[in-house]
Amino acid sequence: MQVVTAQRHELIEVFTGLRPRQFQRLVRAVCRNGGRTLDPDRPGRPWALTLEDRVLLVAMYCRTNLTMRQLAPLFGISPAAVGRTISRHGPLLALAPGKRKPGRHHILIVDGTLVPTRDRRVSASSKNYRYSANLQVLIKADTRVVLAVGRPLPGNRNDCTAFAESGIKDACGTATVLADGGYQGTGTLMPHRRQAGQDRLPDWKEQHNTSHRRVRARVEHAFARMKNWKILRDCRLKGDGVFWATSGVAHMHNLALSH
Repeated sequence: MQVVTAQRHELIEVFTGLRPRQFQRLVRAVCRNGGRTLDPDRPGRPWALTLEDRVLLVAMYCRTNLTMRQLAPLFGISPAAVGRTISRHGPLLALAPGKRKPGRHHILIVDGTLVPTRDRRVSASSKNYRYSANLQVLIKADTRVVLAVGRPLPGNRNDCTAFAESGIKDACGTATVLADGGYQGTGTLMPHRRQAGQDRLPDWKEQHNTSHRRVRARVEHAFARMKNWKILRDCRLKGDGVFWATSGVAHMHNLALSH
């Protein structure tokens, strides 16, 4: 017996954080990315769930981080069917790359966050005392909309290395990019630092740093909202799953910001 379904609109926001209209936009995005080829009219055994319910299952998995054994009775299917649904539909939720790279008039913010993951191939013991992956995230300064998510790298990589190796540097285009002090040598706009033997910064540099901190804090706000999707607190996925989970969460985060 199926308990959770997309037909019950009141459950969508409870389990995904998205309003029904925002959730329908997510379903349409999955259709554009190839979700229609996975509909019940495809050759072979049909899906037990409708496309809307399959998208709801994946979004609910990202939001709650329930295990497949826990999700199975809620949707009235087997744990194996839950695993197939997540593995086939999860990548379709990923954030689509922008058609145009940002220009000079754009102001972006970049920062890295550690996503605990059990896949040791893309993780390393990190400063959060867990095996984690370093995920670089690029957002618009004015709207907090996520523009791009970098490829996951081991969590012991510093941000200036991950900035280039994850592909985020290429996504910045010619825009002005704000970053913290860990991005030395990357061409980003960082806070002023005291030189050797200097007791304090000049007042005008302190004012610049204050303004810089206020703007750069928006990426921390974006991380806080993205980690409402609890899969980013303990990602059990392997291989490319860490990337599509973070990218899918970024997509849902952007939808949640829209009206």
